Amino acid sequence: MAAANCSLRVDRRLIDARFDSYRLSLEPMPTYTVELDSAVAEVKLREDQYTLNHMHVFGMYNYLHCDRWYQDSVYYVDQHERLMQLALTLDTAISKPREVFRLSSEIKACDTLVCASIHFTSPTWAALSDGTGKLYLLKTNSRGPNNNDKWEIMFQQELGEPFVIIHSHSYVKDSANLLDVVLLKTEKDESNIKGSGFHSAIDWVTIACGKNETNKCEVWQNRTLTGRLTPHYAAVEQDGTGLMIASDEPFRFVKIDGKPVEEQKMEKMDTSEKQEPVYYWQQSDEDLTVTIQLPESTTKQSIEFQLSSNHLQVGLKGQVIFIEGQLFSSVDHGQSTWTITENSLEIFLLKKNKGVMWPELVNGDRRGEFIMNLNQTSEVNERLLNLTTEELNADPEREEQPCNAQELEECDRFPEDTSTLTRFDSNTLKATHVVNLSSHQYLFTAVVSPAEMPCLCLRHDVDALLWQPHSKEENMWEHIGTFNALGYVQASKREKKFATCAPDHSYAALCECFRRVFIYRQPSPVQTVLYNRKEARRVGQVAKQQVANLETNDPVLGFQATNERLFVLTTKNLFVIKVNATGSQ
Repeated sequence: MAAANCSLRVDRRLIDARFDSYRLSLEPMPTYTVELDSAVAEVKLREDQYTLNHMHVFGMYNYLHCDRWYQDSVYYVDQHERLMQLALTLDTAISKPREVFRLSSEIKACDTLVCASIHFTSPTWAALSDGTGKLYLLKTNSRGPNNNDKWEIMFQQELGEPFVIIHSHSYVKDSANLLDVVLLKTEKDESNIKGSGFHSAIDWVTIACGKNETNKCEVWQNRTLTGRLTPHYAAVEQDGTGLMIASDEPFRFVKIDGKPVEEQKMEKMDTSEKQEPVYYWQQSDEDLTVTIQLPESTTKQSIEFQLSSNHLQVGLKGQVIFIEGQLFSSVDHGQSTWTITENSLEIFLLKKNKGVMWPELVNGDRRGEFIMNLNQTSEVNERLLNLTTEELNADPEREEQPCNAQELEECDRFPEDTSTLTRFDSNTLKATHVVNLSSHQYLFTAVVSPAEMPCLCLRHDVDALLWQPHSKEENMWEHIGTFNALGYVQASKREKKFATCAPDHSYAALCECFRRVFIYRQPSPVQTVLYNRKEARRVGQVAKQQVANLETNDPVLGFQATNERLFVLTTKNLFVIKVNATGSQ
């Protein structure tokens, strides 16, 4: 069966079409500096490694790792091959990072060394790479701030070329504890003569513990995929039934347990399963227009249309219902009309509450697509021209709005037409679902719940939308959060190195290569209601931008966010920025 061509369903209730701008706030954010006893084990690229793949995987590598099972606990590897932990309970009493595990002393002798990496598989397990091609599975027991249990090696094995760990997860199947670990490599490609001479490889390794009488951990299955460019995202489903990859170029399976996979024919996309919108709708301050494509030769007599002040039902008699449900707000059903023109049904609805912008047409209905008209698009673009500033503004309520000094359009970048989000089945090794991401720039990966797959943050128009993948087919990618205009804002940060967000969505953060960190908070109520003169409306909420300038000249090597804090790692220091007092806005 061919892969289903899917689409990402935006939850209109999470979109603010009237978002104005971020106001620069000078509210202080306490920042604490922890001096490291030993510098971070930074791996420098060799002259033969300056390809796009090497730069994405290693040049922009995040050396700081967050334990999502125990928030406000971060890890890094220092130059003495020690895995160091900083666990916080109280900001005013931050202790030095402590050693929790020591890697082999043979690391320095390796010629093809890459960055050491760790991923926390469960509350009591962790997967660790030493950067030479060896994978460890560690039983950590509880990793809370006051726990000093020794980490025990349950599995270690050389797996060939050096790799970094990008995801891992554990689950129980057939009375065995299985751990899926996703590894990313950059390998030489002799066939890529005209390109860089390298390609990216993803190893999907399944390790079974307690499956046999010896109770040992061993590799149960190792599947390898390759692609021309480095993927943006790769993660295994919670039950190990599928692998999801977001990339600018397609990936395909090439090996199973080291044996080549037979060349698979490229299957045509099954467009019959494509989930096109059932209807399209537009709105102004006073009315709404709904358009529905009809089968050929549809007559007026075959249309079933029922409208009250707060309920709409439209369909073909005895065949199909296009729209049915409670309207978001009331309409004047006496002044509303419908007509058929060129195999499409057009419905005109007059709003009772003028000026109220609807986030959705029918409550809970995700089958329609909202389209901005030209005036609304122009208004949004005009507002975004003076969206943010990088200069401190002591009076954020002044009439002149802050603005960006840089030309945003020059650094706007959208992915290639081949950019996709693909779900592969673990049994057939074939793609089952494909989403075209050609119009959605990939921004960053974030973990909202450690028991779920990591979230993808994608640019949609000017906003940044957070998507939670699920293994269930009926809602495989769920829109769970929106960072207003962040897709547009991040394009202006030419020195941006890392981007992330709080697990509770209370803020997003961008970090530059040196020194500066930008925080973008979700809109929150203000004590004094403001008045927008241009739109003649009151503003009860304001979204704030804050800037933190770190006292260091060293480049930033790592960046992580929790609900309360931001952690910034440099070669010699670890900075802790207190963003929220209680973990939420």
